[in-house]
Amino acid sequence: MPQIIDLSQEIYSGMPVYKGLPEVKMTVHATHEEWDNIENPTTSTPSVYKLELGEHTGTHVDALNHMAIENKGQSIDTMPLSMFYTEGICLDFSKKGLGELISVTDIRLACAKANLEIKKGDTVLLYTDHYRKYFGTENWGNGPGITAEAASWLGKKEIAAFGVETMSPGVPAVSNKEVHIICGALGFTHYENMINLHLLLNKGRFRFIAFPLKIRGGTGSPVRAVAVFENL
Repeated sequence: MPQIIDLSQEIYSGMPVYKGLPEVKMTVHATHEEWDNIENPTTSTPSVYKLELGEHTGTHVDALNHMAIENKGQSIDTMPLSMFYTEGICLDFSKKGLGELISVTDIRLACAKANLEIKKGDTVLLYTDHYRKYFGTENWGNGPGITAEAASWLGKKEIAAFGVETMSPGVPAVSNKEVHIICGALGFTHYENMINLHLLLNKGRFRFIAFPLKIRGGTGSPVRAVAVFENL
């Protein structure tokens, strides 16, 4: 039996979201008591929830049209499903502190240490342990991120995507906007708000699966990201 590791955050009312994005609201739309026409019920058992949330909520993937105006039309529903079903590797950057940058040299060293190679079509996950250390704290939005140079280097290796535990792939106000632009220009993407990356370390390559919702014209989508360890 394959081992499946869940890499996705829960979605719930009031959960942390990137500054300026829609807050998450989850309310009961209907109950079983209403459906069963029970008068004066003493319980309220949800049968349908109403969700209000942005596309970039929780563990999600960015569409290319999110990256820059030049990528207009490259929405999440137009991106090939093969981008979300790939081989994957996870690299250890847990020594990086708040707001620190991950460089090309850092990535090369992490690959060498783990005896892993970044291959064409891979999804490369970057473990920083930021989620376990800072989720729900005042420093949650102040995580490490990659440099623009590192984004370009990864893109030129023709990866499908990379993934981070933080709310942004680069460091906000330092490299984040440039990282997005580079992803759009080179035709690859990234996942944000991932969890459980520590469970992938020192285990070699895995199958990465994270299909988005088919949102017409969407700029991104929540995903249920998993790593599957099997014979690739």
